[in-house]
Amino acid sequence: MSRRLPPLNGLRAFEAAARYLSFTKAAEELHVTPAAVSQQIKTLEAYVGTPLFRRLTRALRLTEAGQAALPALQEGLDKLAEADRILRGHHDDRVLTVSVAPSFGAKWLVPRLEGFRRAYPDYDVRIDATDRRADFYEDNVDVALRYGRGHYPGLAVECLLAEAAIPVCSPVLLDGDHPLRAPRDLRHHTLLHVQWQTESDAAPSWRMWLRAAGVEDVLDADRGPRFSLESMAVQSAIDGHGVALVSGALVADDLAAGRLVRPFPKADDEATAFRYYVVYPAAYLQRPKVAAFRDWVMKEAAGPGGPTPADV
Repeated sequence: MSRRLPPLNGLRAFEAAARYLSFTKAAEELHVTPAAVSQQIKTLEAYVGTPLFRRLTRALRLTEAGQAALPALQEGLDKLAEADRILRGHHDDRVLTVSVAPSFGAKWLVPRLEGFRRAYPDYDVRIDATDRRADFYEDNVDVALRYGRGHYPGLAVECLLAEAAIPVCSPVLLDGDHPLRAPRDLRHHTLLHVQWQTESDAAPSWRMWLRAAGVEDVLDADRGPRFSLESMAVQSAIDGHGVALVSGALVADDLAAGRLVRPFPKADDEATAFRYYVVYPAAYLQRPKVAAFRDWVMKEAAGPGGPTPADV
């Protein structure tokens, strides 16, 4: 079916001028002159056969027709921009861009990526290590791994790993003058804190864990060094500098290798409302590289190398 479409330049000029109610500001955004914006809108008005603006002495106002058409036009331009980003995103189907939080990327994803490369040698993975929310279109991100509540409007969201915060330390702290045998023994050791990116009462903290373990009055839960990256707290724990409260998924490999231990395996771990998620625009699953990575990473999380909720 053929479409009868107004001149695109006129639509862009009208939408920008309607947002600002100013030809001058619209011209600045579009990198043209105010006279050019005015002429493009006049051409559009002639095409549709009705005025879109009331041009006052010191002001610009939308007519009833302009007000009625603006929301649909903005939606249409958004769709055009999205189509443009999708088309540009297909410029190299061999490159798979994964956005992941730095600590989770370094400690969980990167050690497993060789398995993806062996399974899918035609794809080259690019890791975008960041804690900020991914802009799939502007940054050409294909898929993201995120830690949170799973609320990402407009995107497909799948739970990758159920999560809990667990205390971990070097095996050397199980011996010595003050061996770690029970949560009460933490009063003799340094607590290593992670400044969790998310601001919520449900985010894991030593105060929450100690309360759940029934020893909140034994020591000051706020004392000890703080790290902006969880992987730094993990490394400090590996080095024997204290006990870190970190995500079980993040330290699964260190626990398996014996670099870290769980000093209180029978203590109740402080479960949180947060999980690790695979996040992507639903339409992207039609891309073979995104479908391949999604299937692979879900199997990694569910397999022997990936902890289950019971493990963490």
